[in-house]
Amino acid sequence: MHTAERVTLAQFPSGISINTTVHTYGDRADDGPTIYVQAAQHGREINGTEVLRRLHNRLTDDDTPELRGTLIAVPVADPLTFDTVSYTTPEIVDSVNSNMNRCWPGDTAGTIHERMAATLWEYASEADAIVDLHTGGPDMQTHTVYMRGNTESRALAEAFGTELLLAESAGDEASTEWSERGFGGKLRVAATREGIPSITPELAHNKQLVEPAIETGLDGMVNVLRSSDMLPGSVPAWDGIRARNHLGRVRAAASGLYVRDQSASLGDRVAEGDTFGTVYDPTTYEALQTVEADRDGILYSIETEATVTAGETLLGVAERIDQ
Repeated sequence: MHTAERVTLAQFPSGISINTTVHTYGDRADDGPTIYVQAAQHGREINGTEVLRRLHNRLTDDDTPELRGTLIAVPVADPLTFDTVSYTTPEIVDSVNSNMNRCWPGDTAGTIHERMAATLWEYASEADAIVDLHTGGPDMQTHTVYMRGNTESRALAEAFGTELLLAESAGDEASTEWSERGFGGKLRVAATREGIPSITPELAHNKQLVEPAIETGLDGMVNVLRSSDMLPGSVPAWDGIRARNHLGRVRAAASGLYVRDQSASLGDRVAEGDTFGTVYDPTTYEALQTVEADRDGILYSIETEATVTAGETLLGVAERIDQ
């Protein structure tokens, strides 16, 4: 069984509605579990949207068994950023909360993004588990993030099946930067705190549909449904790498031209002090910064653009967690 509901998330000052579509699969009257999944909360991150289209085709195929339980899917969670192919909205649209993924569970009397989040939270809060599909960009290894210490979210991440899992500390266990950047308002964090196991798969690549990323997302969603006994079939035993996500990424100490060491690859094991290139002043040729890993761990992001601005992230190294 499949239904598609056109939902008004909020409205512009002119009265024009901001709408999206919420798809429901299965029978809400069934006593099986409910899973909520959304994509394109950041509008340039489109591979998750294509994952849900292909999942739709699979679930509505006559050869696919009927779901036990209910899947609620929102392929475009933020139409505002989707239409502008952007990460956040312009200030004129929401000057307080330009990033929708910083204001969950939302506020029905708040800013536009808070109202949008509050509308979708009515669906998400009913779920037994949540998958928030994101895209990390071409310079980031595909991985899945969950809240560190939450056993059910970890199990959900392992079921999804990416090789790299990142456990993110939250609240008092996190660095000051975590609260300064409003991470407590992420959907995954808000939901986990409400007792709903939640994960954020980062499927790598944005603005372009990339087959490996889409296939990983589709396989992951089928695995989640199977692990919840919503679809028949076994889930492969997870045998990957768990690491601690941290916010202290290696940043550009000065603006300039980043000449990167081309031998470094995503997923490499690195040691504190390993070098990955140099930032130069392009006019004087002065070396401004030797880019070094700040800890031992897994290299999961590398800046590939040559022109960098002070403060920009150049490397992401996650500390491996012993099994």
